[in-house]
Amino acid sequence: MMKIQNLLSIVLLLFITNNFAQNSATKIDTKDGVHYITTSIDYPITGKYLFEGTAEPIVELNANGTGIYQLHDQPQVPMVWGIECDENGVPKFIKGFDSAAYTLWHKNESQSESGNNEWIAVELSIHFETEKMYIQGERIKNYSDSAEK
Repeated sequence: MMKIQNLLSIVLLLFITNNFAQNSATKIDTKDGVHYITTSIDYPITGKYLFEGTAEPIVELNANGTGIYQLHDQPQVPMVWGIECDENGVPKFIKGFDSAAYTLWHKNESQSESGNNEWIAVELSIHFETEKMYIQGERIKNYSDSAEK
């Protein structure tokens, strides 16, 4: 009986550890204070977001927290990114009728010519009915809800 209890305790510990390890938070210092970010939420946010769904400028989010952020009429710039979360890695969002809005924090990977290397917050919204994701309301990526949830 004791072996079964020990085994169950180990399985429970591994389950809890695995669940908490999936949502890790990174602390960032921004102009308005300390925030926490994660690259893992319940939707497939990684990938390429195209301007109005068809062309440049783009935003590309890689699973490892790197990517590309391109402004209008500007070259593509390497960046680091994350979705705002609490200290435990749980993403913060605002739930709408048929959408959810997250805060995407990003900054240039290297110092820019102007010396500005600050974290910048923009909106990433997920629209469930149309299965589209938007960054700043203009960079669009399609997704399939059935594949993720």
